[in-house]
Amino acid sequence: MATRTDGRPVLADVRSTGLVAGFVGVQVLAFAAAYLGGRPTWYAFFMILSTAVTAYAFDGTTFGVAAATLGSLLMVALALPLFMFVARQQPSLVAEKALDPDVHRVLYLGVYGPLLAAALSLAFGVPLARLLADGFPGQPIVESLVDLPLVVPHSVAGIIILFGFGKGGAFPQVSILGTMAGMVLAMAFVSAPYAVNATREAFEAIDDRLEYAARIHGANRWETFRRVTGPLAVRGMITGGVLAWARAVSEFGAVAVVAYSIRFFYPPAGEVVRSSHAPVFVYQSYLTGSLDESGAVSVLLLAVSVGIFLVIRSLAADGGRVV
Repeated sequence: MATRTDGRPVLADVRSTGLVAGFVGVQVLAFAAAYLGGRPTWYAFFMILSTAVTAYAFDGTTFGVAAATLGSLLMVALALPLFMFVARQQPSLVAEKALDPDVHRVLYLGVYGPLLAAALSLAFGVPLARLLADGFPGQPIVESLVDLPLVVPHSVAGIIILFGFGKGGAFPQVSILGTMAGMVLAMAFVSAPYAVNATREAFEAIDDRLEYAARIHGANRWETFRRVTGPLAVRGMITGGVLAWARAVSEFGAVAVVAYSIRFFYPPAGEVVRSSHAPVFVYQSYLTGSLDESGAVSVLLLAVSVGIFLVIRSLAADGGRVV
């Protein structure tokens, strides 16, 4: 009879999870105490000190403590504003915005549009990523074009879209300005590099001998991709899609230029409505309303985005398989 011998790793994982949960719990309590006491700056020092102490307890070396302490400085810059943002929201105002039909349309558009952009980026980015992983003459030129949106200012990206595909552009019969097509195209322009590069890295990580073995057993390139390289790169594709979606959700400049306000079919209402992409709507709320109103809409968008992000990552957690 076979016996299980993998109990120690499982126990170690449980202990590690418990320690992480305990550390996070202490951080939450410390921030709550500092915030309620009107001294949020104290929490910043507590976070740095607690990280250094934890690193010393688990690592014990000066290098480990120094690395953790310096890293905690960056975490303070990233996490403290987020904590303060959530803590300073007015629950009544957030609830009011959560029941506002205009906000519902914004949240729908802010999720649906980026999903279309991510799907578009993957549909055409995966084949390109496969070619880049294999290599071909003139590859540096293509790589530069793929990565160019990463360094182009966002508003400039919108102008480029209008010149290329707007009135007098390559496809004059397609309406771009102020349409769903224009918004998705602007999002895909800035998010496609993430989908291509993540998928390419996944293809490059696959052992060439696996593809060679499939070929010598009679599989053509299509069959090899469908049965070997494709499934092995699925996790990278999902990662690229998630990154592309996240980048599209946060896009403001290009969308504001191409599709500041658009008309689209809204399924819950069963009719065509007009609204704006979520970052644009938040900006409008800030200009015409107040910081509190824009913050309430922002926290709703943040909650929806984080929820979808966690769901997608959890679906991809089991070796890239959707379970």
